[in-house]
Amino acid sequence: MAEELEQDLAAENVGGEADQTIQADGALADTPAAEPAAATVNENFKWYIIHAYSGFERKVKESLESRIQAYGLHQKIGRIMIPTEPVTELRNGKKYTIERVFLPGYVLVEMELDNDLWHIIKNTPRVTGFLGTGDSPVALSEQEVSSIIFRADVSKDKPKLKVKFQKNEAVRINEGPFANFNGTVDDVNEDRQTLKVMVTIFGRSTPVELEFSKVDKVEEE
Repeated sequence: MAEELEQDLAAENVGGEADQTIQADGALADTPAAEPAAATVNENFKWYIIHAYSGFERKVKESLESRIQAYGLHQKIGRIMIPTEPVTELRNGKKYTIERVFLPGYVLVEMELDNDLWHIIKNTPRVTGFLGTGDSPVALSEQEVSSIIFRADVSKDKPKLKVKFQKNEAVRINEGPFANFNGTVDDVNEDRQTLKVMVTIFGRSTPVELEFSKVDKVEEE
């Protein structure tokens, strides 16, 4: 087993610097969110959190999947999940949606953990250990797993807009009954992703509540 691990480690560490350049910001740009795949086939499966280098969550997932194949661990390891959420970014006035990790450095693995499997996972490149105390990994409760998966599922329905607005900032409304009106930001609600914008209508300043996605920043000339 030791020789196999050393050979596997050597093979998986090839090209590590290139991976760091691509993944170091923690973003999984333009890739689909990791979703639970096949149904649980082992009643002894439990979910564990693997600590990985931040920004290398996807590489760790790929390495674990390779080891499942190499060591025939299909009955020991089930689903592998990277908790991600869609984020809409504004680039040069255009909106792009990417998948971004919302728990950097964490990879969820469903498995029947034993001593051999612990060593195989612990020696996977870019894995720093398990969530737990010392050498005793702690399995997640069903409630904890559900809350993570539920958040990932809910966030797919309504991507967050990664853009910062400030009070008194000039904006232009891009859709709705006030489309093409200019206004000034009066209040920002980060949690709800909404703004209160003061718009001048018939000579009177009127507050309008709008979602982040329905306004654009006005570029200074």
